[in-house]
Amino acid sequence: MSHLAAVGPSEALARSGQDRLAGEEPVRGAIRSERRKALLRQRREELGLSQEDVAGRLGISVRAYGNWERGLVKEWNDRKLLALAQALEMSERQRFWLFRVLVDRDPPQSWRPSEESRLPADPVQRDYLRDYAALMESVPYPSFLVDRRWDVALTNSAFDQLFQTVRPHPTALPDDNFLRFVLFHPDAAAVLEDHEPSWCVPLLARFAAALAADPEDEGLQSIRQDIAHDPFMEAAYRYGVPHWLAAHGPEAARDDGAVLAVRHPDPRRGVTRCRVLAESGPLLDDMGLTRVTFVLSAPQGAAGIPPGALAAVRPGPQLRAVPPLAD
Repeated sequence: MSHLAAVGPSEALARSGQDRLAGEEPVRGAIRSERRKALLRQRREELGLSQEDVAGRLGISVRAYGNWERGLVKEWNDRKLLALAQALEMSERQRFWLFRVLVDRDPPQSWRPSEESRLPADPVQRDYLRDYAALMESVPYPSFLVDRRWDVALTNSAFDQLFQTVRPHPTALPDDNFLRFVLFHPDAAAVLEDHEPSWCVPLLARFAAALAADPEDEGLQSIRQDIAHDPFMEAAYRYGVPHWLAAHGPEAARDDGAVLAVRHPDPRRGVTRCRVLAESGPLLDDMGLTRVTFVLSAPQGAAGIPPGALAAVRPGPQLRAVPPLAD
């Protein structure tokens, strides 16, 4: 898959090639304008916010923010952009892309993101998550905290190392929203082995269950809209998921205990078998968070396992979403 969900259908459209025809300039300008609109709207919908909500956070009128979202701004300055990034709770990488998409430059060097923005307002919960982060860091396996929308709250160093080769993306980074990463990031298949049948379809099944349980959730609705706009993922959602559930049963949609594979950037590991452990507790439940850990089986220095070796541990035939019923 070669697409960026929020910034257009092809990475090539963002490059400034010297050999483009002059007639392409209006088209390129229109594409850039649509990217700008999509970036702000999608991030707002991910958070489940209305234009009135964001306008209130910014201290401006709803009409003024509506103009911002439609791109009707005479001039974007650093003050406006940083206030907008804060109102939309953007991560460091999302802020980078906000500047790149809206004004085609990096954020000012004096700006530094704060990890404090990831912590809840309640002081007891903040202290708990700080200690929980220390616990996660002591684990040698990739581990992260995720909410019911798959927004990522905390990651450890092993998680960051696993996804260190992933390129920047406005809405689908692994440490921002893991579901969006799996479905929409063009680099996902390079890290997640057997990407479509082992990762996409089971996650889509869990997403379908979450959406059925809370159909009014704006963040989940936003993800559903993006799936609908991607023909490949829409086919997987509409046809692949029912076929997969019929073959494996609804219990298979649970992520806890799943045996998958990742392609680790460390060449000594290569393709590595991993078991997914999902766990929570009373305090994490109160915050709507679940801890997910990828327990890598191959020890450091091992050659890993060859591609396709996990077929023996996955029950039933592999499902390919397109065509959905071919297997």
